[in-house]
Amino acid sequence: MSTLLVYLCAVGGIISLHFTAIAFHWVKADSRRLPIICRLEQQTCTAIVFTPSARILGPPNSLLGLIFYTLLGTAVATCGLHDPMVHLIGLSASAIALLFSLYLIYSLLFIVRAKCVFCFASHAINLMLFVVLLAQL
Repeated sequence: MSTLLVYLCAVGGIISLHFTAIAFHWVKADSRRLPIICRLEQQTCTAIVFTPSARILGPPNSLLGLIFYTLLGTAVATCGLHDPMVHLIGLSASAIALLFSLYLIYSLLFIVRAKCVFCFASHAINLMLFVVLLAQL
């Protein structure tokens, strides 16, 4: 299960890094240097990345996601789930991320009205992380 958690964190981290790079204007939303699957229409990315919902706690949500995925993936890869404290902190952080995901899904569907495959993928990853960590209790 640790391998699955690390893999999910890596995929979530890549998605978060992509949106963080757009939020900080490191790359354009439709940058030709990105793989085709990572390119989104400029209007879609702008609608998502630069809305108030994309900065719930101040910094871009994607940056917080990047930190979350990096810390959880690193903790699981180095300590494993055998350490009860790592497991409890990971599960708690995952529960918070899942709650944020539920709000952001609502925001995407009903406020921003944007269909973002990568956003929904990261929210699905948050759900899977929570379920896997919960199953390991």
